[in-house]
Amino acid sequence: MGFFLVAWLGYYAAVELTHAGEKTLNTVMNRYRYLWMEQTVVRENRIVDTTILGALMNGTAFFASTSLIAIGGVLALFRSADAVLPIFATLPFGPATTPLMWEIKVMGLAVIFVYAFFKFAWSYRLFNYMAIIVGSIPVLREGNREEAAAVARQAAAMNVVAGKHFNRGQRAFFFSLAYLGWFVNAYLFMAATACVLYVMWRRQFISDARLAALGKNNVEE
Repeated sequence: MGFFLVAWLGYYAAVELTHAGEKTLNTVMNRYRYLWMEQTVVRENRIVDTTILGALMNGTAFFASTSLIAIGGVLALFRSADAVLPIFATLPFGPATTPLMWEIKVMGLAVIFVYAFFKFAWSYRLFNYMAIIVGSIPVLREGNREEAAAVARQAAAMNVVAGKHFNRGQRAFFFSLAYLGWFVNAYLFMAATACVLYVMWRRQFISDARLAALGKNNVEE
């Protein structure tokens, strides 16, 4: 559990609190969020922008709903101890799980999904706020470019904050997969945590998606 917490908090610090985070895919995409809002200023017809906003909100709502379903599934696990513990007792991978330890593990999984739900729900709300700000961007006229650009930057900043909380919710989902290893034994828990940590690091720093966002030419077709 200590390794799991250090991995999660260490990854958070690396991508959000250090200079290394400036090279991540998320940071690259944040620049496009600002470019998007700059283009909104010069568009009188903003159907494209509202369509993109709707897609972002629908995706966030989907993950928030999934979090609630996962929480319900985890709560059901509390009542399945009598049926599950004999199965785990037959596994040759470690000591038998006691009812108390089972409840502690399930409670930890519930905490992760509750955290994810709050992040997704707050992200959804922030995308709503962004939609309101986008709607308040003045139509470009002679003499109001600075005012329109300032409101567009506010919308982009709200977009970045909403994306940040969405990323944290997804991060919780990824680490919840690693957490499942603890139901077998501590070694699998640590191995799964290391694997998830590597996959997330690779996607943010050396993935094809990052190269594509940067406009690199060596991305395979």
